[in-house]
Amino acid sequence: MPEQPPQNPPPVPPPGPTPPPEDDRSLADLVVEVSENASTLVREEIELAKAEVSEKVGKILRGSAVGIAAGVFAFLALILIMHGIAWLLAEELFDGNVWPGYFVEAALFLIVAALAGLFASKALKAGAPPVPEQAIEEAKLTKEMLEREVS
Repeated sequence: MPEQPPQNPPPVPPPGPTPPPEDDRSLADLVVEVSENASTLVREEIELAKAEVSEKVGKILRGSAVGIAAGVFAFLALILIMHGIAWLLAEELFDGNVWPGYFVEAALFLIVAALAGLFASKALKAGAPPVPEQAIEEAKLTKEMLEREVS
């Protein structure tokens, strides 16, 4: 007796209620579905905005910390060598007068402070303003898509 090929059983429908065909859904069902989808979309947009703002705030904090640290270390180091440089300049350039050495030092200090301030400014601008740009762009695209669907 020849072997018969195995027969495939009929597909089993998924458990639970089957969704009605799209044509048979009521307006109430459609409204519920749209509101659930809109709610999910809004939650996702809020999460995206939170993530963006957190990232930018982190950049601002890092830039601020580096700027403050630069200022503190520059100040402490300069205090330690300030008198030495002033006296060195007094002996070598100003015939024993110490006061011109302090003015030369002050000019150098201002240059160092300006460089540290420039670095801190660039770091702060990299994260400011903390606006969730991606979330706003995504919301605009979603609005445009919905307006096209309604039209």
